[in-house]
Amino acid sequence: MNTRNGMDSFVHPALFYRDDAAYLAGTVPFVLDGLAKDEPVAVAVPGERLRLLRGELGAAAERVRLLDMTEAGRNPGRIIPGVLMAFADRFPTGRVRIIGEPIWASRTEEEYPACVQHEALINLAFHGRSVTVLCPYDAAGLDADVLADARATHPVVIDDGVETTSAAYAPERGIAAGNRPLPAPATAASLDFDDATLPDARYFAVSVARGFGLAERPLDDLALAVAELTTNSVLHGGGRGTVRLWHHDGRVYCQVEDAGRLGDPLAGRLARRPEQIGGRGLLVVNQVSELVRAHTAGTGTTIRFRMPL
Repeated sequence: MNTRNGMDSFVHPALFYRDDAAYLAGTVPFVLDGLAKDEPVAVAVPGERLRLLRGELGAAAERVRLLDMTEAGRNPGRIIPGVLMAFADRFPTGRVRIIGEPIWASRTEEEYPACVQHEALINLAFHGRSVTVLCPYDAAGLDADVLADARATHPVVIDDGVETTSAAYAPERGIAAGNRPLPAPATAASLDFDDATLPDARYFAVSVARGFGLAERPLDDLALAVAELTTNSVLHGGGRGTVRLWHHDGRVYCQVEDAGRLGDPLAGRLARRPEQIGGRGLLVVNQVSELVRAHTAGTGTTIRFRMPL
């Protein structure tokens, strides 16, 4: 695999595999080649695949940063700042190699748009950097639509050992795929808020979530997320907004709606330096939530997050 098109180029291939042998054939040489060139290597894939790779790498696995993506990347919005950037930023010079597999067969329909959006945003987040992110896709277990989206979010596709340029590459399509309307159920509890009632919005959200059965520690996380989002609404979303909560299938959902427009598609995906003031609201929400979805349009912005009961 050609992992370098110039020292400063970002490389982002999708690897289509159909069985364990093809998976190992596409990933192990990638890792070993990086180690042979003294390039830092990280692997973030689902646990079963992680065990497969670790077994094949043997002693070489000790030189690789290994992460279970079903845990580290459970929320797709956390992968760029918490997994990919967290590793790449440790090595400011030379090329870095990462295997990242954010989409697996048991990902739900609710989670999938956030996964596609994540894959598209990688191209923006790492543009111009000496980083290669190889993304495996289970071509035997995933729907054809998923593989089509992979061709749209990756400039290069490796299928059956053959590397080709993707004629369907259009990352803006993947970004748009995650920007879908998020209507709340009619049964959701809701409260309108403004600058004077920001504490009321946070208290309301905590009270409702506690009534649903959310435990104390995640209640603290929910309070933090609501405080960040409602403050953003007051500062950047027209000075007011609405917070809504409901529960479904063992999870608490909360969303904040306002009249603002989210202009930066990477908002909440890039870590902030200590000296930078503000800009951490969505980053915080991604860190404490199991899933975050956002919809922004001319009429306003909705941010939804969920937490397991």
